[in-house]
Order: sequence, then structure tokens, then C-alpha cells
Amino acid sequence: MSGTSLDGIDVALTSLSESGEFQLVTAQTFPFPETLYRKLQQLIVNQVSKLQDLGEIDIALGQLIGLSINKLLAAQQLDAKDITAIGSHGQTIFHSPVGEFPFSLQIGNASLIAEITGITTIADFRQRDIAAGGQGAPLVPAFHQSLFSTPDEDRVIVNIGGISNITLLPASSEEAVTGFDTGPGNVLLDYWTKLQLNKPYDHSGEWAASGICNNEILEQLLDEAYFKQAVPKSTGRELFNQQWCETKLAGYKQEIAPADIQATLTELTAQTIANDIITYAKSNSSVFICGGGAHNNHLISRLQALLGDKKVATTSELGLHPDWVEAGAFAWLAYRTINKKTGNLPSVTGANHPVVLGAIYPA
Repeated sequence: MSGTSLDGIDVALTSLSESGEFQLVTAQTFPFPETLYRKLQQLIVNQVSKLQDLGEIDIALGQLIGLSINKLLAAQQLDAKDITAIGSHGQTIFHSPVGEFPFSLQIGNASLIAEITGITTIADFRQRDIAAGGQGAPLVPAFHQSLFSTPDEDRVIVNIGGISNITLLPASSEEAVTGFDTGPGNVLLDYWTKLQLNKPYDHSGEWAASGICNNEILEQLLDEAYFKQAVPKSTGRELFNQQWCETKLAGYKQEIAPADIQATLTELTAQTIANDIITYAKSNSSVFICGGGAHNNHLISRLQALLGDKKVATTSELGLHPDWVEAGAFAWLAYRTINKKTGNLPSVTGANHPVVLGAIYPA
């Protein structure tokens, strides 16, 4: 899994049984080589590329994924014959699920992954859901339902990657699971930290905690049509990116400390998540966080403050470390595909019906 935060390739080794039992065996994050990271950043931010560059990045990323998997297997003294399949999400470079010709584009050449590893690879998970009238995202709520739902309480799972999304898991099996992207997660926080401090991220949210939220700027940031859009909905870096942030900040002419901007961007992430939880999950009492944002202590404290008496914890309390939920989900989805089982939730994506997701690249 390589998400919108672009913080590396997450490789999760999992064990799944026919009864639906999921076990994380081990996991590791492999960093992007600096050259590939810069090319991916430019591709996603600029939203334009020469066809040759796009093709070469696709191959370079597929190669990195394949080699990363081989390294993890070698460390576990395993080889290709021990693995049923690989589920590779790839790197999303553009997500446009509405309009006359909806699509979502991921790269990371799956043929090359299968060739390098000698393992059957499943990729292109989002395409079939879009073909069936869905948004192609978020796809992880089906995994959340399988792993985290309980008849004892309504729960909300919040994934804070580059983009944030929530899954509403009702206790009653008669109620549909719902979920959607709330808006920016870490993407704007990481951008501003890199620009001002030349660091990849704001460690534990300490820099944001040193600043003061500017409510006037916050109102400008919240004045975005996506936040008012009806569900189902999904978004990505094609909307919430450097240009979006700069355009919003350009309207404010007074001097403001960079730390105050970071505090304000953090509040944007916290408020958009909390507002949607309060709107769509009023009866819910427990919120569980996963993704890189789970390490941002200031962000989590702001969420707790905004959500009042709701319990806020991480998915570690439910048995799966927050760093590996997304990668684990695509292993689970690959298992579904191999066994010809549907993987999407139409109540989440808006698809016309459940479908088997992904394209299979045999070993």
C-alpha cells in the first residue's frame, strides 16, 4: 500500500482463513528513493506529465514494490511458494469519480510485481466499482466491517492518511455500513511542514501545538464545496494540495506566524472529521483512529475535544496497529478477489451492486 501521504511502501504479510479470520504476521515500510519520491510528487502536484515519464514512473514504482516484497519475505525466510497472492493498491495519481467519464488512476506496474516476486498479483481494485457506478473509494470500509464491527456498539473507524476517511459501523446487522472521505488528513500538514521546516512531517503535532489557530483563515479553508457535498463522496490530492492551500491563504493579507498556519491546518483536519462524525454518527460512542495521523498527538487531542464524551482511541485497542490497517485491507481484498468474492460496499461507494474487485496478474 502506498497512500496519499507518500510516506513509503507499506508491506503487510497476513494470514487469512476461509472462516474470515485475519492475522497480521509482520509488516514493514520501505521508503521511496529520493528521485522516485520527487517524480511522484511532481506528477501528483502538477497533474501533467510526458507519456514517457508516466510510463517510466509506473515501471519504477512496480519494481520498488516487487523488490520490497521480496525483502520482507527473505527476512521471514519465506519464498514465493508460501504466498497465495499479493494485493497491490498502487499509487493514486488522479481520482476523478464524477463527470461524464469517471475514473481513478493508480500506477505501480502489476505485471512487473508478479514477474519480480513470482507471486500472483491483484491490482486495479478501484476500476470495477467505478464501472458499476460507484466512486471507487473508499474501499477499506468492507475490511473495517469484517474486522472491527461488533453487535455491542456503534463504532466509527477514522483513517487519517494524506486524505481522511471515516467508516460508520452500526451495531445492528440490519443497518448498512457507510463511509466516505471527509477531506484533508496529513496532506496539507506535511506540505506546510516541508515548506517551512524542511521536515517530512510535524512530529506528534508538536509544531502545530506551539501555534494558535486563526479562526478567520479557518473559515476560509472550510469554505470549500466538497465539505458540503452529499455522500457518497471521495476526494484526493487532485483537490486538496499545495495550490489549494496557497489559494486559500492568499486571501489573508495580515502577517501570521508559520506555526499558527500549521495549527489552523490541523484544526481544519480535526473539524472536518469531527463535524462528519457528529452529523452522521450521533448515536456512536466510540471512535478508533488508524493511519499516520494516529501518531499526531495534537490532532488526536483536538478530535477528542471536538467530539466531547465520545471515546477516541486507535485501532490497536481492536487488535490491529494503526500503521497497518490500510495495507492489511488490500491483502484482505486480494483474498476476496482470488476467491471470487465481492469486495465493495455499495452503501459506501454508491455502486449499483456488489462486485468482485481487481485484475489478476498470474505468477
